[in-house]
Amino acid sequence: MDPPLVRLDQWPVRRTDRPRGAHAPRDPEGRFLMFTRRTLLATTATVAVAPLPAFAARGPRAAPNLFVGTGGDGHTYPGATLPFGMVQLSPDTDVARWATCSGYHHGDSSIMGFSHTHLSGTGIGDMLDVLVVPTRGSVQLQPGPLDNPDAGYRQRYSDEQAEPGYYRVALESGVRAELTVTERTGWHRYTFPKGAGHILIDLAHMVMDKWDSPPLIDDSSLRVDRDGVLTGSRRVHRWAKGRRIHFAMQLSRRPDRIAFYGDDDAEQPKGATQVAGKRVKAVLFYDDAGAAPIVVRCGISAVDVAGARANLNAEAGRGDFDGVRRAAARRWAETLGAVAVEGGTPDQRTIMASALYHTMLAPTLFSDVDGRYIGLDRQVHTVPAGQRAYSTYSLWDTYRALHPLLTIVAPDRVKSLVDDLIRQTQQSAYGPPVWPLEGVETGTMMGWHAVPVLAEAHAKGIPADYAAAWPGIRKRSFDFSAPDLDNSKGRDLYDAKGYVPADKWFESVSRTQEYAYDDWASSKIAGVAGAEADAARLLKRSGNWRNVIDPSIGFARPRFDDGSWWTPYDPVQLGHMPKPWWRDYTEANGWQATFLNQHDVYGLIAHMGGDARFEAKLDALFTAPSTLPKNAPPDISGLVGQYAHGNEPDQHVAYLYAYVGAPWKTQKMVRRLCTEMYKNDPDGVIGNDDCGQMSAWFVMSALGFYPVDPVEAVYVFGSPLFERATVALPGGKRLVIEAPGNGDATPYVTAVTWNGRPWTKSWIAHADLVKGGTLRFTMSATPNPAFGRAMADRPPSFGRVPA
Repeated sequence: MDPPLVRLDQWPVRRTDRPRGAHAPRDPEGRFLMFTRRTLLATTATVAVAPLPAFAARGPRAAPNLFVGTGGDGHTYPGATLPFGMVQLSPDTDVARWATCSGYHHGDSSIMGFSHTHLSGTGIGDMLDVLVVPTRGSVQLQPGPLDNPDAGYRQRYSDEQAEPGYYRVALESGVRAELTVTERTGWHRYTFPKGAGHILIDLAHMVMDKWDSPPLIDDSSLRVDRDGVLTGSRRVHRWAKGRRIHFAMQLSRRPDRIAFYGDDDAEQPKGATQVAGKRVKAVLFYDDAGAAPIVVRCGISAVDVAGARANLNAEAGRGDFDGVRRAAARRWAETLGAVAVEGGTPDQRTIMASALYHTMLAPTLFSDVDGRYIGLDRQVHTVPAGQRAYSTYSLWDTYRALHPLLTIVAPDRVKSLVDDLIRQTQQSAYGPPVWPLEGVETGTMMGWHAVPVLAEAHAKGIPADYAAAWPGIRKRSFDFSAPDLDNSKGRDLYDAKGYVPADKWFESVSRTQEYAYDDWASSKIAGVAGAEADAARLLKRSGNWRNVIDPSIGFARPRFDDGSWWTPYDPVQLGHMPKPWWRDYTEANGWQATFLNQHDVYGLIAHMGGDARFEAKLDALFTAPSTLPKNAPPDISGLVGQYAHGNEPDQHVAYLYAYVGAPWKTQKMVRRLCTEMYKNDPDGVIGNDDCGQMSAWFVMSALGFYPVDPVEAVYVFGSPLFERATVALPGGKRLVIEAPGNGDATPYVTAVTWNGRPWTKSWIAHADLVKGGTLRFTMSATPNPAFGRAMADRPPSFGRVPA
C-alpha cells in the first residue's frame, strides 16, 4: 500500500536563505556538487519497484501498442487514461512544433514533465495542464530548448513503457516515474535515488504557436489550503480561448519545504502559502527524496477548485497506486474486449488493437462527480442524474466513422454522447457544435456536424429527445442574423444563391458541400420535431452541392458571386486565392472535393454523366500524379494518386465503386489502404489520428464494411482483413465476421452469406447487423465483377436505391 496522504498545512513553507539549488548534495567540506544530469543518471541507482504483470488483452486479442501514432504526424500520446476519461496523464517532450500538438513526439530526446490533459491526434494543440516535474540537482524553472536539454529542467530518458492505463519511464536524474489514472484523477509514483530531490509544479507550461498573441495565460494561482491540499487554477487563451482548469493535489510524503514562484520566476517571500499571476510555479523539496516512493494524486475540474477537490476525494481516497493501475487495466480489457480478431499477421492484430484503443479516447469526460460542467454558454450547469457532459468533439472528422463505430460496439456510450450534444446545441449561441473544447466552441473546420451524429443515432434507434435540439438547429439553418464563427460563414449567401461564392468567403467550395450534408441531416431532425415544411426546405437545399461541381469538366470548382467559374482551372490547386492564406477548399483540392458528397451519391453520379463516367473519374482520382502545390497544408497526406487517405474529406471514396456496380474495385483499394497506410510503428498512422477517426476507419474497414453516409444507417462492404472477427453486442449477442483462408493474396470478395443464407447485396443495414449473427465472406485472389453489380444490390443513398 502507498503511504497515507499528508496534510500540506504541516509543510514548513518558507523562503530558504540558501541560494536557489542549495538543496543539492554537498561534498564533505560543504561545497555544492556540480553534477550534470548525465552524471546523476550514471552514478545513482534507481530504487527497485516490483513490476505488475503487463496489460494483456483477453483470449486471442492482441495488446495495443500505445506508441502507434506518436511519431510522424499521428499526434497521439502514450500516457495513461481511461476510456473517454477526463484525465490524460502523459509525458510532454515539446510544445513549440506542429508535430507535438499532443505534447509528445516519439524520437524527441528529452521529457519536460508529465501533464494531466492531452489531445489525441488533433491538428491544433492545446491542454497540457498542470505539469509535474520530478528531478534532482539545482532548481530550474524553465524547460530549456529541445536541442539543449541541459539548459533547463528537461531530462533525457530511457526504459519507456506504455500500456492501457499505465506509463513508466526512467529519467536521467535517476527518478523512475510511473503514471496511472482514474477517470478524473491522475496518479504519479516517483521513486528517487537516495538523497535530495524536488518536484516542480509548472502552471506556465502550455502549447505554444507562432500565431499566438499574448497573454496566453492571463490568470493563474497556486496555494496550500488550510487542510493541506495544494490547489491551483489558470485561464488559458490558446485554441479554446478563455478555458479554465482547476486542480487539487495531495502527496503521500510531507515535503521538507515548499517555494512559490510568480511571474518572471520571482521567488515569493518567506512564509508565502500562495502565489497569483500569469505564469506561476511551485517547488516541493525533499531532503531525502529516495527514502520512499512519492505518490502524487491530482484531481482536475473545469468548473472550480471545489470541483477538483470533490473529484480527488471521490476517486483518490481509497486504494493505492498498484490497485488503481490494476483497475485501469481491467477497465481497458473490458472496453477493448468489444472486438476480437483472428488471422492476419501479428502486426495487423496489434494495429487493430491499437486503432480500437485510439477510438476510445475522445470525446472526453467533462462533468465533475457532482454533475457540474461548463456549458458552451460559459455558464455552470448540472447534468441530470445518471448523465455526463463531454468535451473534445472533433466532429468534422469523427462523424464519418468513429461515431458510427460506437453505435455498434458501445451504443450506451452513444446514448450518453447524444444527450450531451443535444444539451450543447441548446446552450450554445452557435447552435449545434462542430469542435467544442473545454466549454468553448472553437468553430474549427466547416459546418455544424453534431447534426449528422444526432441524425445517425436517431436512424439507428438510439433513444433521445432529438426534438429538443431542433430550435438550435433551425436557428443555425435559417436565422442569418445569428452569430457565426469561421465554420458557418456565408450561410445567407448559401441559402439565397445556392452556394457560397469564392470571392466572398474562404473555403467556399467545401462550405457549400458540407452545409449541404448538414442540411440533409438536419432535415431528419426537423421531421422528428414535426417541422415538415422546414424538413422539405432543408431536403431541397441539401442539393446545393451541385452548384459547385461543374458538370462540363466533372470537378468541384470555385464559383464567384456573379455565377462564373474560376478559370483557368487546375484541380490540383487549392483555389484561386486572392490572398496567400485564402483557399477554396477545406484541407483539400479540386480532386478531393469533387467526391465530398456522401448523402446523394446517385445524384452525383448522374450530375457527372452516369455510371461509366463516374467510375472512370474514380479510377482517375486513384491514378493521377500525386503532386500537390507548395502551399498545400500538411494535412493532405497519404496520397494514392490524388486520393488523400491521411485526411478526412475523401475517406469514404474507395467505397463509392459499389454505387456503380463495381465493388471489386472497392475491395482492392480498401485492402491496399489497410496494408499501406497503417503500421505497427510510431509513424503508423499516415496523418493526424484526429481524435480516433483515422483509427476508426481502419477498425471498420478491417471488419469488412464502412458507413459512406452515416445518416443512411447502412454499411458498404469492403475487404475484411482478418479470417475471423467477433464483435460483442448488447444483450449478450455477437456479430461474427468470417473470411476463411483470408490473407494478403485474397483481397476480393466473391460471395457473401448472412446467417447461412446467400447475400447478394454489396451492403448491409445497421438494423440487421446489430441483431447479431454470422457474416461470411468468400475471399479470392481474383475479383468477381458480378457480385453487387445488379441495380437492386447497390447501396441506398439519399433514401433510395438506383432505379
